[in-house]
Amino acid sequence: MTTLRLRPEDPADEAPVAQVLAAAFARPDVATPPEVGLVDDLRHSEAWLPPLAMVAEYGGEVVGYALLTRVQVRSDGGAAPALALGPVAVAKHRQRVGHGTAVVQAALDAATELGERLVVVLGDPAFYRRFGFERADRMGLTSPWSGLGEPWQALVLPPSASGDAPPPRGEVVFPPPWSKV
Repeated sequence: MTTLRLRPEDPADEAPVAQVLAAAFARPDVATPPEVGLVDDLRHSEAWLPPLAMVAEYGGEVVGYALLTRVQVRSDGGAAPALALGPVAVAKHRQRVGHGTAVVQAALDAATELGERLVVVLGDPAFYRRFGFERADRMGLTSPWSGLGEPWQALVLPPSASGDAPPPRGEVVFPPPWSKV
């Protein structure tokens, strides 16, 4: 019986991850979707957190991916660290069987274990609501995507050993690679 294995990405996964992203975000007007370049650029940035680049492997094949990278929440009180979720992708032949949910949950669990407090995402509210994401604007968070309403979402992670300080509020500032998307 084949089981789904969830684990952090390793260097050998770069090409298979790129293939999953390219297929999931394929558009007829571009040869390579920008999400492929985004992940590669994030890998070479200060935003990259290796334990939070999660792959789903099924039968020895990388079939899913969820990435959490560092962002900052700026307010009058300074800047606080947070995470951005994305891109998230599942190979077309393994969609709608729970792999996307599993790989996102694995990434969120890993972030909680590391003591992270806040995750933002731009995506389908129907999908992300299952993890507890809510509208980010209602949590006092703004970004270039705030005007999109419901797709701009945030999740406060459970308190960890690092304490239960309230999550930051303010403007979410994404690292430079995100400006290409």
